[in-house]
Amino acid sequence: MNHPFLSSTLRELQLFTRSRRFWTTFALVILIFVVSGPYGTFERMTLGIRLGYWLIVHAVTWSIAICLSVMAEILLRQHLKHTLARMMIGSLTAALPIGFALGAIDFAFFGHWIEIGDGFRRALVALPLCALFCLLTYMAMHRQIAEVSAPAPPASPSSAPEPAASSSSEPEILARLKPHNRGALLRLSVQDHYTEVVTSRGRELILLRFADALKELGLTPGLQVHRSHWVADAHVETLKRDGGKLLLIMKDGTEIPVSRTYAEAVRTRFGELSR
Repeated sequence: MNHPFLSSTLRELQLFTRSRRFWTTFALVILIFVVSGPYGTFERMTLGIRLGYWLIVHAVTWSIAICLSVMAEILLRQHLKHTLARMMIGSLTAALPIGFALGAIDFAFFGHWIEIGDGFRRALVALPLCALFCLLTYMAMHRQIAEVSAPAPPASPSSAPEPAASSSSEPEILARLKPHNRGALLRLSVQDHYTEVVTSRGRELILLRFADALKELGLTPGLQVHRSHWVADAHVETLKRDGGKLLLIMKDGTEIPVSRTYAEAVRTRFGELSR
């Protein structure tokens, strides 16, 4: 089952988990806090405990802020046009659970349980930090977020006949894509627990096992060439050997590796395209 809100949320969260810039920033921030030891942690904690404390603090607070920002960005699309405004609402909302989460972390390390009022005071302190976090996140990743959250463009007369002409034989997997990405299938690739679907109109990650994705290709002529790749016949440009490796060159220039398991089938299917 492909729930639109869940799929959109996972797709945007994946932007963070896959971003090298995000993890580099996360590591640098923790390093700064561990070395400087703010809020008395330098005096009260040894280096190892201080590292564990700030690692947990930032992992928890960043997770809460990111999740609520992404959820607000998706849920408020029909009400607010600007992505930053939607993310900021979610990030500021995160200050409340962050305030109480910090209290729970302090209890685990120091044994002092906070009162309700203390949790609200921590939330107020967290408000400007959440706003700053949201602003920096938006500045660093707004292009990627805009790409995955872009609404479907209005249908033009030239493109309208395409779905109608192929509606009866359209591969099932296309129904999982955003309308503006639905086109002729070009290739599929494994991306962690996701499958990347590339069509003539765009590309999209869907939460679907590769083996299940292959079952939804319908009558599209193509071949699995690797445990992580499937290609459409019409999109293959050439077959070449690079050292001991067999590669398929797609019409957009992408190189797809061919594994030994599928090498014979690939030579049979695309041998006349070899160079």
